[in-house]
Amino acid sequence: RKNTKRVPSFRKLLRTSQIKLDNKLKNKQYKQKSAAKKYRKEQKKLREAVRDAISRKPFPLEECKKKQVARKWEEKEEEDALPLDMMDEDDLKLMEDLAQKASFLTRDLSSNEPVHVKKRKHESVIEKYEKVPRRLQTEPEKELIHLLPIKDKTGIIPQAVEKPVLNVAHDEEEDTEDMEEAEDFNEEPLPVLTPEEMAAQRRQKLQERKMHIAALASAILSEPDSNIKKLKELRAMLMEQDPNVAVIVRKLVMVSLMEIFKDIAPSYKIRPLTEAEKATKVKKETQKLREFEEGLVSQYKFYLENLEQTIKDWKQRKLKKSNVISLKAYKGLAEVAVKCLCELLVALPHFNFHNNIIVLIVPLMNDPSKMISELCVEAVKKLFKQDKLGYASLGVVKVISGLVRSRNYDVRPEVLKVFLHLRIKEVELQKDSEDIAPKKKFMTYKEKRKNLSRMQRKWKKAEEKLERELLEAEASESKEKKLKLHTETLNIVFVTYFRILKKAQKSPLLPAVLEGLAKFAHLINVEFFDDLLIVLHSLIASGDLSYRESLHCILSAFHILSGQGDVLNIDPMKFYTHLYKTLFSLHAGGTNEDIGIVLQCLDVMFAKRRKQVSQQRALAFLKRLSILALHVLPNSSVGILATNRVFMQTFPRMDLLLDNESQGSGVYLPELDEPEHCNAQNTALWELHLLQRHYHPTVQKFASHLIAGAPTEGSGALPLDLSQRSAAELFETYCMKGMTFNPPVASVTSRRKDAFSQMDSFVDEELNKQLQQHISETVAHKPLDFAKHLKESSLA
Repeated sequence: RKNTKRVPSFRKLLRTSQIKLDNKLKNKQYKQKSAAKKYRKEQKKLREAVRDAISRKPFPLEECKKKQVARKWEEKEEEDALPLDMMDEDDLKLMEDLAQKASFLTRDLSSNEPVHVKKRKHESVIEKYEKVPRRLQTEPEKELIHLLPIKDKTGIIPQAVEKPVLNVAHDEEEDTEDMEEAEDFNEEPLPVLTPEEMAAQRRQKLQERKMHIAALASAILSEPDSNIKKLKELRAMLMEQDPNVAVIVRKLVMVSLMEIFKDIAPSYKIRPLTEAEKATKVKKETQKLREFEEGLVSQYKFYLENLEQTIKDWKQRKLKKSNVISLKAYKGLAEVAVKCLCELLVALPHFNFHNNIIVLIVPLMNDPSKMISELCVEAVKKLFKQDKLGYASLGVVKVISGLVRSRNYDVRPEVLKVFLHLRIKEVELQKDSEDIAPKKKFMTYKEKRKNLSRMQRKWKKAEEKLERELLEAEASESKEKKLKLHTETLNIVFVTYFRILKKAQKSPLLPAVLEGLAKFAHLINVEFFDDLLIVLHSLIASGDLSYRESLHCILSAFHILSGQGDVLNIDPMKFYTHLYKTLFSLHAGGTNEDIGIVLQCLDVMFAKRRKQVSQQRALAFLKRLSILALHVLPNSSVGILATNRVFMQTFPRMDLLLDNESQGSGVYLPELDEPEHCNAQNTALWELHLLQRHYHPTVQKFASHLIAGAPTEGSGALPLDLSQRSAAELFETYCMKGMTFNPPVASVTSRRKDAFSQMDSFVDEELNKQLQQHISETVAHKPLDFAKHLKESSLA
């Protein structure tokens, strides 16, 4: 197989960093050293095997002394001999072959007999033992370090040096002494503190930590450029290990770092420098600013990672081995971490890692903990309300849509209700770029002729033309960018809504979807109107919806028809009929809050579509709403009567219901659910006379105003504070949620109680005599005999 590994080119070597080249060189040197070390170990094993075989060779007893002298001489010669790594290859091979033979090393060398000769049967063990030569205890062999040899006239002279042996015994004695001293020190008993002393010690430690945090924070805020390194020191306190103060210190450090980052973070996003920018020389001020930005971004990143890890540990109920905080305390830490992330989400939408914060916060909106869920929902609402351009809103909407889809639409309704706080409705799409462009005053022709020469006029004309083009381009670019972001955001919102309408119609998310459609219906594409109206009507007809959900369906349908839906030839009579039929479902109890939605529906159905509404329909709704005003709370009555006022001023001949002598064909049928056929023109608004006696003064004013025919001026006209408000505003103004009466009830002066000395005025004369007689007599209390009375009653 051909080797496909190419030799790196010179250009590639230039691009390779010096650190990488150094690492390659170190790896190569390490491999060479390990190979040489392995070879030396093998040679050493061979030498030991040979030396062991020689030492175990037996000698006759009579030649023992001679052999010992010869052995010393041989050992001396062996030390002077060349090392094995300088021997010939044939000799080395011979030694290796000898070492591999098992019989050479494993046979019993205590006898002079050949290997295969049988042992003598009658040889005694003692004689055999006595023949083995005695070996005296020798000193341990000294390890030699071989040096480079010297060459002279006689030949090569090897050089070697003894390896210095450390005095291990002395070191071990010192170590044992140190350990004994440490044990003696540890054996000293710790002082036992009382609870009061422990509390005082904890307060002192906590105060020291607080002062340290305050000092670091003030130093960073006073000079952020020069003290950016202190951020690392402050962030290190997030790992406080003292179990007495760890929880409080970590919370304080989290909040302090959050406030510091909010103060010192610039109003722009910091991007990483390119290699070319790093290589260029810059001024000291620029270099200082770069170092500050780089340090700020890195510390901000580490801080966010710490917050994320705290939340993850709490979610997973995970306790680290080295941690000093209990699982119960982790919940408080996690709540503080979530609060910090929410603050940073709202305060720094332009800064780095904002999308990472969004990815952390959005799943917590669906958290089982109600406190954490509400914190995250409120933070997202604030972000939507203050986001003017739409970058942050688009990021949040994308993550929410992905969350709803990944959880298979099993999320809290509050997660979708945050869409209602998007600022997309405030965009005016009809304005031209000329209206948006900032007005700049240019010189007139007369002013140019008077003040400028011919050449100056020519240059001025070209300059003004260029300025106009720049202003138009700038305005159109910012407007197009904003519209593009809002369009993309709305597309994601509607895709989420339509998926739920299609796949999860029985989901608890449906009310939030219908409410969102009611708000953004005027921005839906016309192509979807027919299908959407069919879906909304099928939802109402199914009967599975609650009353509030059906009201949202009606409101969504009429928002669609009142906007771009005017061009469609669609008759929404079924929606009018449904609302007319279900009006009496409202009362002064729990459904009183739904009247606000009913008032919005009536405004869209009649005030904004007055040309498409017949007189019979308007009369029927006017009569039924007047009946409903008798059964609801005062704020609802005020809102309904304000709607009736709009009816009487918008539609002609509504005063028919104020005249009891007007007659027409048929009789009024109040139980009929068809507003077109109930003959409402043959009745009168008797309810207004009852409402004139209502306990709420504002309801009385509205009832008197409607009886007078709802005039715009004169004695029967309403005050300005009531006539200029819409029905929905009046409903909210006179709401009684706070258990207060609006307008407040005038205080009544307390009357002085009259003191009566006698009781003659309360009782008649005969009863008064009996009372006086009973009081004057001294009554002797006798024990009651119930058995006696029972016997008398039984005999009788």
